[in-house]
Amino acid sequence: MRFRDRRQAGEELAETLRTRQREGALPDPLVLALPRGGVAVAREVADALGAPLDVLVVRKIGAPHQEEFGVGAMAGDEVPLLDEDALRHLGVGEAALAPVIERERAELRRRERLYRQGRPAPDLRGRTVIVVDDGLATGSTARAALRFVRRQAPGKVLLAAPVCSPEGAGLMRAEADEVICLHLPAAFMAVGLWYENFDQLTDQDVLEALHVQL
Repeated sequence: MRFRDRRQAGEELAETLRTRQREGALPDPLVLALPRGGVAVAREVADALGAPLDVLVVRKIGAPHQEEFGVGAMAGDEVPLLDEDALRHLGVGEAALAPVIERERAELRRRERLYRQGRPAPDLRGRTVIVVDDGLATGSTARAALRFVRRQAPGKVLLAAPVCSPEGAGLMRAEADEVICLHLPAAFMAVGLWYENFDQLTDQDVLEALHVQL
């Protein structure tokens, strides 16, 4: 099963969540997208649920000189969540990550400023918060996002994605009240393999999905 694009994936995910809403399982919903890719999926979900949409910017922390090798992630002003096993395997100390963390923190803040355009972050207290991404691989960024949300006293936290690795989904069930994945392929490999069109989204794409005018 492959999705045509993120919009179709979002429509299918929205159908499942709409069913949960009709069952009364999603009171007072708020959708938080993980940009950039998750925003296109989340737009469909928010529209179907009649829920507000906002972003939760999370940045992966890559190993020094091996940026594609993720060793952690961070959200907001929270202390980064680091994969200690991966750091030991690479022989990398936390001090060596300082420049990487500083750079990713700066990019995180840049995106928050751009996407929010002066709007305050939403109040999550007591709400059903649905964190949406276009796919879940290892779960490092999702874990940082879910823990950030959890600290803000929501009523309920869900993680929703069109496609997930079985391992990633299993790990996230310890972080979220509910994990909703449409497909859990055993041979997962990478999120992009499950989309016919998986073009990288731009900041402008995110702003348009959020209906933000510059």
